[in-house]
Order: sequence, then C-alpha cells, then structure tokens
Amino acid sequence: MAKPITVTSPLLPPLEEFIPYLEKIWDSKFLTNCGPYHQQLEKELAEYLGVKHISLFSNGTLALVTALQALRITGEVITTPYSFVATAHSLLWNNLKPVFVDIDPRTNNLDPQRIIEAITPATTAILPVHCYGIPCDVEGIQQVADTYGLKVIYDAAHAFGVRQNGTSILNHGDLSILSFHATKVFNTIEGGAIICQDEKLKRRIDYLKNFGFADEVTVMAPGINGKMNELQAAFGVLQLRHIEDAIDRRRQVYQRYRSALEGVDGISLLQAPDDLQWNYAYCPILVDGERFGSSRDALYERYRAEDILVRRYFYPLICEFPMYRNLPSADTGKLGEALKISRQVLCLPIHPELDDQTQTRIIDVLLSARATPNQ
Repeated sequence: MAKPITVTSPLLPPLEEFIPYLEKIWDSKFLTNCGPYHQQLEKELAEYLGVKHISLFSNGTLALVTALQALRITGEVITTPYSFVATAHSLLWNNLKPVFVDIDPRTNNLDPQRIIEAITPATTAILPVHCYGIPCDVEGIQQVADTYGLKVIYDAAHAFGVRQNGTSILNHGDLSILSFHATKVFNTIEGGAIICQDEKLKRRIDYLKNFGFADEVTVMAPGINGKMNELQAAFGVLQLRHIEDAIDRRRQVYQRYRSALEGVDGISLLQAPDDLQWNYAYCPILVDGERFGSSRDALYERYRAEDILVRRYFYPLICEFPMYRNLPSADTGKLGEALKISRQVLCLPIHPELDDQTQTRIIDVLLSARATPNQ
C-alpha cells in the first residue's frame, strides 16, 4: 500500500553520517547540560544565521515561553490570530493577555497600523510572526515599538536562514524565536532557540533555561529545564552540512508549483519580495472558490481522498479556539483579512524529497478539481 503524501517530511541526514557523532557521545557519556555538541551548534548556527547570540532550547515553544520571561513582559501583548496556537499559548503560560489584531493580506503578517489602534496603557509588547518565513514590516513595527515604549519578540519559527537585503531577519526586535521541530526547514528532531543581540540578556536566558543556575550554588531566577540535549545538538551540527542543498531543493519544488499554477484562475500563490533570500518553508495557495469553481474545503477533501495530506495552515484562527474566543479582541468581525485568508488557504506538500512524479500528481489533482468543480 502506498504511503500518504504528507505536506512535509523531516530532513534526515544519511544514517551512516550520524553514527560517528553518536559514538563520540557514547564515549564521552556527556548527554546534556550544555555539552560539546551544544556549544558547537550554538557557535555554528550563529555564524550561519548571521546573528550575535543564540541560546538553544529543547523546543521552540519553551523558547518562546522563556523569551517572555527573559524580558519580564507583563499585561497585554499584541499578536496575530493567524499563526500556530503556540504563539498565543506562550502568552497564557506567562499569565499575559493576548490582544489580536488583523493582518496585512500582502504578507499575512501583523499590520502596524492595526497595532497602533490596539495599544492601551496595559500594552507592554508586540509578538509578531514571520508567517511562512515572509518578513513582517519590521521597520514599521519597530517604529511603533519605539514610539510607545514596547518590546518586540518575533516568532520566527518559519524563518530559519531567511535574509532580506543580505541581512538576517532574525536580528530585528528585542528577541527572535526559532523552532527546530521535525517539520521545519532545519530540524533537531525537536528543538528551538532564542536569538538576541545583547550578551547580558543571553546570560539571563541561559540561566532561565537551566533552572536559574548561574553556577553550582547560585540561582539567579526561577528557571525551567529547557536545555537541548547532546543528541539533538549533534543531529543539528550534521544537519547544517546539508541545509543549503535542502533549501535549494525546496526552491525547485516551489518554482515548479509556481510555473504550473500561477495562471490558474482563482488560485493565488505567495509573493515573496524581490530582495528576499527565502527558505521555501511552505507552499501556501489561496483558493477563491467563485473564480476557481470549487471551494477550498472541497479541494482539501479531494486531496484527502487521493491520500495527499494537504494542510489548512492556519485554520481555524487562534482566536476561534475556546480559550481565546471570549477575549474582546477575538471578534472576527474586526479580523476580516485574517478570517478571509484562513478560509481560503491550503498548503501544498513541499520538502526536499518530493520527487517530480509525486509533484505532478499533486498538481494534476488541483487542475482536475477546476475542470470538474465540486462545491
């Protein structure tokens, strides 16, 4: 029986290349607590990404939760309804109030003007997301933050390696958070990181992820255990040797989708800025049901019937989940752009191992859906 075609597939290095790393770990018996591979990966990632300081975590959600603690955020935080739930969950875990504002449909990211309209005396920070790895209006958001005295923490889970005008987008804001989950462009099976520009803040983050310990007998803060272990770190060191080839293969897959679909009436593809060195993390399309002749959900079901597991990233909106829907800012009547896109978006499979024959099949299902519409 053929395997389902998944929307993503984890990047795995050749097993024989990983065995020497495991042998070193077995010989050293150093499994965790910021060992040699942990230190090596922090150094090599900082160089590859073009950032000053990076602190590795066991997963991206813990990194996000810790980032809010590191900056001592309180009160209300303005964020997007159009993201994975972990973005907002990190706020609730810190006893913070999410304030949802609408997105710019050109980027699927927070609209700076909407941010201004949502600021209250209780607002202390902005938590934007570089959705699909496309940068937010970082200058516009920073101008708002500077004017109103707010911190900016970027959820950059999708944005590994993304550069604009030759500069890493991870250098914007007070902190940027990466995810190294198995579904991401670069993975350490599970994992994440906080990017910062300040050495003192990096030390505080490192304390917080290690129970608050500064040394054997000194506890600086009520920390947690968020450390990345040595097996994850070793896996990451090896992954870096393959990441450029993986991103290039993603680019080829994405460009083939674009060539096949950009002329199809009712189908819109993501428009990356010309000055962007993108990572091709996702391939979202928007389905205009009236023009295409079939609704997004009908196309979704057609794919599922063919065992092609496309995803509706991000549907429902975060603000539609039970723990958020009663917030004043969760009114979808005020989140029209995010609501519209969440009802049209469909992410097609994209990963380095997606072969031409499989991709042709994915494209053909979409084209046949237009030829034989099903509302």
